[in-house]
Amino acid sequence: MGRNGLKNYRSARIITTFILTGTLVFGGALPMLAAANHTDELRVKVGSTVAAINGEKQNIHKPYIQKGTLMVPLGVFKKTFNSEIKLSGDDVVKIMDGPHTVALTIGSSIAWIDGKKVEMSAVPEMKQDVLMVPLRPVAKGLGASIQKNASGELVVRMKGNDGAEHNEGEDGIDSDVGKTKIGNSYYGWSMNYPSGLVVGSSYGDSEDYTNFMDAEGAYYLEILVNAQEVKLDAEDMLQQLVQEATNMGETVMDREAYPSAKAPYARIVSKDADGVFWEVRQYYNDGRLYEVYFSDNEATNYKDLQKYAPLLNSFKTSFNTSDRSVKDLSTVEQGMTTAYNLDYGIGLSVPAEWDKDNQNMVYESKKGTHLSLQVTSAPKGASVKDWSDKLAQWMKDVFVTDAFHEMDSYTATVAGKDAQINKFEYNFGDGWTTEYNVLIQENGYRYYLEYAVPEKAKEEMERFDSILKSLKIDFDTVTENFGSLGEDPYLIDKSKSVTRTSKKYEYSLDIPRFWTPLQDQYEKSKISYQFTGGYFSIQTKEEISVEMAVSQLKESYAEAAKSRKDFRLAGTESITFAGQPATSFSYHEVENGVPHQGKQIVFEHKGVTYTITSVINDANRTEVQKSALDRAMESFSFNE
Repeated sequence: MGRNGLKNYRSARIITTFILTGTLVFGGALPMLAAANHTDELRVKVGSTVAAINGEKQNIHKPYIQKGTLMVPLGVFKKTFNSEIKLSGDDVVKIMDGPHTVALTIGSSIAWIDGKKVEMSAVPEMKQDVLMVPLRPVAKGLGASIQKNASGELVVRMKGNDGAEHNEGEDGIDSDVGKTKIGNSYYGWSMNYPSGLVVGSSYGDSEDYTNFMDAEGAYYLEILVNAQEVKLDAEDMLQQLVQEATNMGETVMDREAYPSAKAPYARIVSKDADGVFWEVRQYYNDGRLYEVYFSDNEATNYKDLQKYAPLLNSFKTSFNTSDRSVKDLSTVEQGMTTAYNLDYGIGLSVPAEWDKDNQNMVYESKKGTHLSLQVTSAPKGASVKDWSDKLAQWMKDVFVTDAFHEMDSYTATVAGKDAQINKFEYNFGDGWTTEYNVLIQENGYRYYLEYAVPEKAKEEMERFDSILKSLKIDFDTVTENFGSLGEDPYLIDKSKSVTRTSKKYEYSLDIPRFWTPLQDQYEKSKISYQFTGGYFSIQTKEEISVEMAVSQLKESYAEAAKSRKDFRLAGTESITFAGQPATSFSYHEVENGVPHQGKQIVFEHKGVTYTITSVINDANRTEVQKSALDRAMESFSFNE
């Protein structure tokens, strides 16, 4: 990913940098033992900037009332109860204490407490770069008691566990009690726990990236793990680090390679354009590249980072599962991890190694298996059978007969509801893909799950049942969060078009509504669309004559016919297009195993050269698809 994007992300999205108060301390001090049955206590009062935290007075951001609810800075839960606070996606913050988890979204009145949805009267909000949260639902969610005393203070108390180790003061371990190290068992790394830092988030909802930050935003640490098939030695990694820093406009202040280390690594110290010093390390071990980034905004010389060497030197490309002092950040169980989307109230288990996009609910394996979910509005009076029948027809509209086979159709209970499950297979020409569609209709909305497995990844077919069993949907969430969600894009009438016009290039045409725009700004030189198994574009050029464009295409096609064994120029002819003399090229090619036909039409109008390109796979060259493409081509006209 690279730290440039992460630094931008930190400044814009890492809320926990601003919501906590405290001091960063790197050290090896051991946590002290607390007395059995100890009780942590917080006393706060509306309008007072002083709180009593476990008997000690501390300054906090002023609590206030919002819709009858006392709002307090989120950091008081960490300071008082040593609760763990973690950023878990855009604007989502989790507060965790023992068996309890409270998930809040900034600006939302919905909280998730131990997996159950709760409606709050007030919403979390940023005030002067501090996240203020409703005291009562968070405290209650963590298992605390709340009382009001005679002086008007709210007293929040929570018992500790008998015999548990308890953090005392700044030198304690800022994590689960008894933990002095941290790591990820799935990705195989560990290090001394950077006390005083708060565990941040995964980027793109994947455990291959973890960050930490301190309360004031001065210090920052991240760990990124990538697959690395080609073995790297220390000098290779040093060269990569220097090149990356150079590409980012940074000045390299120090560099060194360590080829004899147990896991060979390299390190550099650089200064970025903002004057911030970074120490960056790369380690290689067993097919993985581990990258460690550390920055200190308060450093004035690269040597200032040397005091953090004990922490950074503690990093290991291994995880000892028998070491009880290591806090494991991994949530992977039997190769699966939980993915969820709070907006739609959907959660499910997916393979840990897959690419994950929880916001769009799209998940993909390295072998090409595709899992996606979408929610749309159900047409009034329409049934699941209507929906299923139309989806089946859609497939028949976009695949020729010998490239698509229906295999099975049955009903099952999914997420506690009756679901229609359809199984079929299709082939673009490069091998068969088996796909399941899961259809659920509830409260006026449609929930659609798609699981597609290419032939080369057929072993991943076995995951379908376990993924389906893990699917959990809170059907009330969509009803509360959304109104109309529009129609299922798969069900758009393929006979309908929309007229588009370019004033600059003086043309209009009708674009089928089921085509997906890639570039649709008509005042620019190129527009393009894709559809299942096909592509359409219009390119305009003012700097090249039509004669030159035709000559270049002829040369290009002649070269392709010589160098590409699966390319064949089907024909070149002079035609009239949109009232203008034009040259049409037709060809057939097999690319990456997929046979397709293409056509390019070149013509000139008022000194501008136009090239219209259309491509469609043989497997998708149905009458419906050809008709839509023909209508678009025939509708092209110049504005008079």
